[in-house]
Amino acid sequence: MTTDARALMRQQGSLFAEADSPLGLDEYQQFTAKTDRSGKPNIAGMGFVLLGLFGEVGSLLSALKKKQRDKDAFVSYHDEVIEELGDALWYFANGALRAGLPLSQIAERARLSLADWNYRGVAGATTFVDLQQHESLFEGPVEGDLVERSLLALAGRVGVLLSDWSGGGIRGNGDRLSADLVEIFRALLVAADDAQVSLDIAAQHNVVKSLGRWPEKQVWGSLFDEDFPEYEQLPRVMRVEFIERSVGERRHVVMRYNGVNLGNPLTDNRHQPDNYRYHDVLHLAFAAILGWSPTLRALLRIKRKSRPEIDENEDGARASIIEEGVSTWIFNHGLRHGAFRNAKSLDYGLLKAVHELVKGYEVEQRPLWQWERAILEGFRVFRELREHRSGVVAIDLNSRSIGFEKINDPSLGDRQEIR
Repeated sequence: MTTDARALMRQQGSLFAEADSPLGLDEYQQFTAKTDRSGKPNIAGMGFVLLGLFGEVGSLLSALKKKQRDKDAFVSYHDEVIEELGDALWYFANGALRAGLPLSQIAERARLSLADWNYRGVAGATTFVDLQQHESLFEGPVEGDLVERSLLALAGRVGVLLSDWSGGGIRGNGDRLSADLVEIFRALLVAADDAQVSLDIAAQHNVVKSLGRWPEKQVWGSLFDEDFPEYEQLPRVMRVEFIERSVGERRHVVMRYNGVNLGNPLTDNRHQPDNYRYHDVLHLAFAAILGWSPTLRALLRIKRKSRPEIDENEDGARASIIEEGVSTWIFNHGLRHGAFRNAKSLDYGLLKAVHELVKGYEVEQRPLWQWERAILEGFRVFRELREHRSGVVAIDLNSRSIGFEKINDPSLGDRQEIR
């Protein structure tokens, strides 16, 4: 089991009996119920699950197509196959759970139907490792005609079940549904073996991905500068004023902390105004919720110089440029979606892209649910600033929170309650 999977499983102790043992088939299946966000955790939601399964198998075919077309240029083939196969396992295991079929039972029935294939598993398999006894020798994911045929066969099996389910003929026929699920799992086993992909690794990857987005226990983790001298720590509580001023037809925003301006006045820096001049609120949200903001450290002149490698790499110019890039990209994306006014969650693709952008830096440790919280909370306060044009943004790194406070008259500093 990978280090990441072990660490998360230990954190979420109630989900897994033995975090150091191979991932169990039925254990993983129960895990899918814990991370199910469909709102219909029963047979009534089977259509949703089958659509998800069909989509993930389609993504596997798409990854193979790109690999065959682009060869060496498609360097993410390995990661995409592992991720998409893990997602397919989630949907399949969840669908079988809705049908009342333990994954271990389906695996055993699939084994008995594999007489025409060199099955390498063991009878009475209880873990993913049991299903592929030689998975330690795999060098995949590989691509080629054999893998193409296997994935097309898998897609065909899923497509037939989806068609039958949508037609209504199979909904009351438990035996037929069970038989179809067994055949799909058989095809999935064959495809994984032909592609030389470990189902255990794919399932673990899915566990890490799911718990990073929807944990049972929200573990914040220590602040990155907790072990540094106090004078090298980000202030745990800050009240930062955002004051909009006009010079002719141009509007700019001044950010002020403890009576001192932070950085230069900001305009929107584009022909069509979009309130980008308030975007520094995202840096404050990153600091408050993630405990990370090289940009804010630079503005406050609080760098961790007691450790030169941290000062240079984590608090240096490149880290700050990356944060500015992330905040600008998120800002533009958010505006295209109404500044996330009605959003309760964010698209996984957005969060994954952000995580990719910060790889190699300390903030990579923060799970996706914290990034989601930081972005949504940052935009909540941004919308307040956009409406009131000035205000105080209060952040608290101890409580991982950010709030907005109106100023009736910026020159007088007449403040109201944080909302």
